[in-house]
Formats: sequence, C-alpha cells, structure tokens
Amino acid sequence: MYIHKEGKTWVLGILLVYVGLILCLSWYGTIFTIPVALILGILFLLVLNFFRNPERIVYKKDDQQILCPADGKVVVIEKVFEGEYFKDERLQISVFMNPLNVHVNRYPIGGIIQYSKYHAGKYLVAWHPKSSTENERTTVVIKRNDGKEVMIRQIAGAVARRICNYAVVAQTVSQGDEQGFIKFGSRVDVYLPLDAIVNVELEQVVKGNIDVLAKLN
Repeated sequence: MYIHKEGKTWVLGILLVYVGLILCLSWYGTIFTIPVALILGILFLLVLNFFRNPERIVYKKDDQQILCPADGKVVVIEKVFEGEYFKDERLQISVFMNPLNVHVNRYPIGGIIQYSKYHAGKYLVAWHPKSSTENERTTVVIKRNDGKEVMIRQIAGAVARRICNYAVVAQTVSQGDEQGFIKFGSRVDVYLPLDAIVNVELEQVVKGNIDVLAKLN
C-alpha cells in the first residue's frame, strides 16, 4: 500500500498541523488536548485512507477485456449518444466513487492516446444524468492496434474540485497504467462499441484493474 503522489502534500500538511496543535495544547495543559487529538487523528486517518494507492498489477493483459478503471459502484449501463468525439451511439458504463473508495483511475485497455481534453464545468452530484456533459471533466480516447477505440471520461462531483489527468496525445499506454486521480468523490464513464459484451450489473461494487467491465466483440 502506498500514498498516491497527489496526496503527499495533503498528508504531510495535516500531519504537521496535527503535531503542532497537540504540542501547543500539551504545553498549556488544556483539557481539550485529548478531544482535539482524537478529532485530528480521525481526520488524518481519513485523508490517509483517501489517498491510498494499492498495488494493482495486471499480470495477464488482455485488451479484449475492458478492465474497470476505478473502484466504486456501477451506476449506469445504457446506450447513449456520445457527442464530443465519436458523435454516434455508444455503450456507456459508469462507476461512481464515494470518498472512501480508492480514487486512482487506470487505463481499461492498452493502446495509443488519440484524444485528451479538459473541460471546465459545474459540480453537480456525480450521479446526476447531466454530470457527464455539464460537470468539470476530462475525456481520453485510447485506440487499440486493431483500430477500435475506447473513451474514458473522469467527472468531478459535488465535492470533487480537482481532476488530475496524465494522458498525453500520441502516448502509448498499457492496460492497468495510471490515467489520473480525482480528489474527493467522483465518477468515471467508459464508452464502448455497441456490440461490447457487458460483464457487470447495476449497483455492483467493482475494483480497478481487477473486475472486468465488458469484453469487446
């Protein structure tokens, strides 16, 4: 288990505040020392938990299988019109991440980055139907060797205020590599060809790099 690079400043900052306040309170001998220590200790553990980065190695890479890009719960499985890049109908599978989930996002397939774009936007709750097109988000498209393309869209939620996206156009990525990180609650949409075979159900709890969302036909 590691602390993600996006969280090291947060963890160090809160730890320094924690130690500083406890030392000050202990120096003055106030009755609030123990309650404050407990509250700050819980806050520190929550931040530590949020920025955890468990090792999820994909030992057997198979780009026919669409690996789950994030930990969370499947909240959408439906056919939609994707108007940003494909401009046609696609199969959308969405995974909602609550603040207690691992928030590292990973590439569901390997290939070459064809498209990567950041969009400023609103902060609707992540499960809102319009969050895919109106919230702050990033869109990344990966093209396999056979020409098939898969889109991943990171979406900020009502609490999330920063999306970190590491995709660079023309870059070659491997299945399971880190694509980015979303801070404090969010959602990831995956857009697949309509003939993809879905391997998950609504409300199913999934884990990034472990569960298979679907299989390309």
